Amino acid sequence: MQVIDAHVHFWEIAQNNQPWLAHPEPNLLGDYSPMAKDFGPRELLAGCGDIDILGAVHIEADAVDPLKETRWLSQVVGHTDLPLALVIGADLSRPDAAETLERQLALSDRVRGVRQILNVHADPLYDYVGRHFMQESRWRQNFGLLAQHGLSFDLQLYPSQMAQAARLAAEHAETLFLLNHAGMYVDRHGVEGWREWRDGLRLLAARDNVCLKLSGFGMLDHCWTEDSLRPLILEGIDAFGVARCLFASNFPVDGLYTDYGRLWRTYASIVGDASVDERRALFVDNARRLYRL
Repeated sequence: MQVIDAHVHFWEIAQNNQPWLAHPEPNLLGDYSPMAKDFGPRELLAGCGDIDILGAVHIEADAVDPLKETRWLSQVVGHTDLPLALVIGADLSRPDAAETLERQLALSDRVRGVRQILNVHADPLYDYVGRHFMQESRWRQNFGLLAQHGLSFDLQLYPSQMAQAARLAAEHAETLFLLNHAGMYVDRHGVEGWREWRDGLRLLAARDNVCLKLSGFGMLDHCWTEDSLRPLILEGIDAFGVARCLFASNFPVDGLYTDYGRLWRTYASIVGDASVDERRALFVDNARRLYRL
């Protein structure tokens, strides 16, 4: 089975750039201490089993110093034969965002986009950042830097933030948005939570410059099954269409809940009745096109 894995995280503990890994404290992931060890292309390939990885996209890993992370990644890229694209971290709320971004771009020609996590939630267990970046004037102004550099934006948020993100996408129609982890359906204990997620997906799907990454399901459903993933995946594909959806692993994070082969085989089973061309798009071609691999 051939895939391009459109969402992986690489890190080296000795870099001391991810203190949340150096000193694990249980959060929405549960006990994530088992992944507090080095993870790079070598570890990804060693654990892939019978999955043929044709390429991968590293997504920033919440580094304290994004510039240091990009510098390290530029070295990682040079020591692997695995085709890689890089989505780097950048704090667009900072006054020096433009300068820092330019310094990062000078380090590697593999940079394709930026991610800044936006997740805000009333429950502290699920709150990532504690502030509404999309409502801040400097952040919104600096967001325009992405188009200037031809960069995409990996969009990680919750359904309650999707309407505002859809407006952002409308204001920046020249920027490609990739919605992470199927929109992170977090409030899953009642009808309203499902509706908010479903309707938010469609608000974003109405923007031609937004695509959907089908990944990260284990973070909010630690004991997922094929039956629990099926409605989320099919709803996402129904909203965005095959041409704007792509599968990804979110490893090593989702490795807390399953092994690499089982995850990809589950995806394949769920879309098993799609055409050959549709499956090729979902597993390989869309990632290659959107991340210019």
